[in-house]
Amino acid sequence: MEPVFKVESISQINEFFGQKPPKHPLISIIDFSTVDFNSLGDLSKQQTTSTFYSIVLKQLKSGSVKYGRQHLDFQNGSLFFTAPNQVVSIDNPELSECEYNWGIFFHPDLFSGTTLHPKMAGYGFFEYGANEVLHLSEDEKENLTEILSTLQKEINRPIDKHTKKVLSSTLELILNHCDRYYDRQFITREESNKHIITRLNHFLNAYFSSDQPSKKGLPTVKQCAEEVHLSPNYLSDLLKKETGKSTQDIIHYHVLELAKNHLLNSTASIGEIAFSLGFQYPQYFGKLFKSKEGITPSEFRNMN
Repeated sequence: MEPVFKVESISQINEFFGQKPPKHPLISIIDFSTVDFNSLGDLSKQQTTSTFYSIVLKQLKSGSVKYGRQHLDFQNGSLFFTAPNQVVSIDNPELSECEYNWGIFFHPDLFSGTTLHPKMAGYGFFEYGANEVLHLSEDEKENLTEILSTLQKEINRPIDKHTKKVLSSTLELILNHCDRYYDRQFITREESNKHIITRLNHFLNAYFSSDQPSKKGLPTVKQCAEEVHLSPNYLSDLLKKETGKSTQDIIHYHVLELAKNHLLNSTASIGEIAFSLGFQYPQYFGKLFKSKEGITPSEFRNMN
């Protein structure tokens, strides 16, 4: 396995793509149509990771970008996001045939101490998987490109005491639009989302009908996501849009429905029921049951 090439700074990413030094040390916008990938040689196939965030728009007529182990098709124009320390590689992109080709690269220090900092964790798409890219409409691409132009103008200005606030607020505007567009994408994929929810429910029903809970414990959010071939963040966001509940909420719903059935139709102790459902400690089962139902398992059993 080839070693992963780590990009430590914004200056280094500009150098990597054969660009001039950035105007600002913490943010850069790269027009990939100006990049000569042939000059990069083997680096065009090098796996890379970085200390910063990136937002990249690709529209390729040929070639592909690989994120992790999966190839991405950008023929329709798609936006994808990476957070610090994620691994990305680019294979034979032939960027001369791209129509929309830009990337924003920004370091977390750019928005530290600003109103954007506490909001970054809410932009879950930075943790989405390769098959969960944002596919933009023409209007959406044009809108983001206009905001990008404003961001570039601010980057080109001499740095002053207002620069950090203006740059972070413009970035926040871009991210808020991306959040809106992902909401639109969840809606336009309503039918496929229903199939995902059905598959998830089938998985949970099968899991709790087996001896897996007593052997391996409760199913995890990661297990559920892998079962439907999505990233944990994307699955939870999808479920929240469709049902108002996170993946963890769905797991707990299945557990508690089974628990209530056991409490009413068996003579097993609370501890035995808890263990059969995947709880290592009955106290945790009791705490979860009361938080969701308002009463303890014993009170529920005695009142029915």
